[in-house]
Amino acid sequence: MTITELPLFAMLRTRMHWHQERQRVLAENVANADTPKYRPHDLAPLRFDRLRSPVVLERTASGHLTAAGAASARFEASRLGGYELRPSGNAVNLQDEMIKVAANQMDYQAATTLYSRSLGLIKTALGKR
Repeated sequence: MTITELPLFAMLRTRMHWHQERQRVLAENVANADTPKYRPHDLAPLRFDRLRSPVVLERTASGHLTAAGAASARFEASRLGGYELRPSGNAVNLQDEMIKVAANQMDYQAATTLYSRSLGLIKTALGKR
């Protein structure tokens, strides 16, 4: 087993790919802010319900919530509604898109930092630092 096959690294890598794809979708929304009848798109939140070697949480009390649902291998588009339409039929709100872009950037930076620090811990454990 290589280091990149460890579940933590696989999840972080998937998370970083998801954020890259979401950035592309959000940039497309901003680029089409003046296109008549354009509806903004977004990706569904990433879920790690199905993993090759899943991390299972133990339910120690009856009041604890259980995980439900299943995730697909591909990123899913979100089907959120409630857009504000302009007279041209365009539903892109630039303020909302910029907030999503900023949040996406912060989440991506957090994932990359966690990935690099985890690699650093493994290097330290192996005596390579």
